[in-house]
Amino acid sequence: MNLKKNISRDNIADTINKEFGFSRKECLEIVNDIFDLIIEGLEINGFVKIHNFGTFKMKKKGSRVGRNPKTKQEVIIQDRLVITFKASKKIIDFINSKNNE
Repeated sequence: MNLKKNISRDNIADTINKEFGFSRKECLEIVNDIFDLIIEGLEINGFVKIHNFGTFKMKKKGSRVGRNPKTKQEVIIQDRLVITFKASKKIIDFINSKNNE
């Protein structure tokens, strides 16, 4: 896979296609099914843990006062749900070992 700043579903499907030889349509279905499972897990449980990768969690952020950086006008930002991600220790160790080479 070419290293890019952003990775799309198509990029992931292309990699699966090249690695395993499945049809392009099958690869996109696999990728979409994975993302659907993550979204469904967040909706049902509020979190999804992928072993040796990390954990996605739903968190509620309270309302707060924000400021438009251009006009400096204050606005109320309503409370909302956000998704956070915490990388597993294995991923963190891998990244740190690459930075120390």
